[in-house]
Amino acid sequence: MNILVTLDRNYLPPLRVMLGSLLRNDPGETFEIYAIGDGLLPEDWAALEELCAGRGRIHPLEVPADLFADAPVARYWTRAMYYRLLAAELLPRSLDRVLYLDPDILVINPLRELWETDMQGNMFAAAAHTGKTELANNVNRIRLGTDHDYYNSGVLLIDLERCRSEVSPDELFAFVREHRRELVMPDQDLLNAVYGDSILPLDDALWNYDARNFNNYVLRSTGGQDMSWVMENTAILHFCGKAK
Repeated sequence: MNILVTLDRNYLPPLRVMLGSLLRNDPGETFEIYAIGDGLLPEDWAALEELCAGRGRIHPLEVPADLFADAPVARYWTRAMYYRLLAAELLPRSLDRVLYLDPDILVINPLRELWETDMQGNMFAAAAHTGKTELANNVNRIRLGTDHDYYNSGVLLIDLERCRSEVSPDELFAFVREHRRELVMPDQDLLNAVYGDSILPLDDALWNYDARNFNNYVLRSTGGQDMSWVMENTAILHFCGKAK
């Protein structure tokens, strides 16, 4: 199973927790872990390799400087906001799909079913955090001019072969230059605004559970998705927001 992570040194502690949970709670798998680590030191890479020894291999990825020569960046927008969307440009061409995971995630059940999802011709598979009302979705539809749910970019199953033929760095950078005033959460807004029509919806209660919204999940399911249900069925807990 191919996993993609991106981080800087500030995110090393949560990444170690995420990888530890992945290895502990999906014991039947081995993983090829591709990592873009801005500012990571040799000892950081060695510690990650030690953590994953026997179950996973760490593959540090070099980011070609020329790929981002024309990328719009600003104080709060760095090159990193493009990495997951341009994964097909950064990963070995021998790979046909990859699962991107944010560092602020806990894996509590196996991921094989997600990994084998039929993408149905889409470039991405992702979940929307709809909450208990459609208010947030409707606001983001108006803000970005879309007619689909607002998908969270923290868990992305990516069809790399399709992306290689359809994702253009120049198109992405041009969109940012033209719409930069509308972009609030740049990487997530870009995913939805540019590629939202090629996203296969995933069940967030299974594959991208917003850990802030336990009460909403219980309410939406009329009590069915209680804590016991989550521990048995949910694979990915996502600690979105500032409180980790």
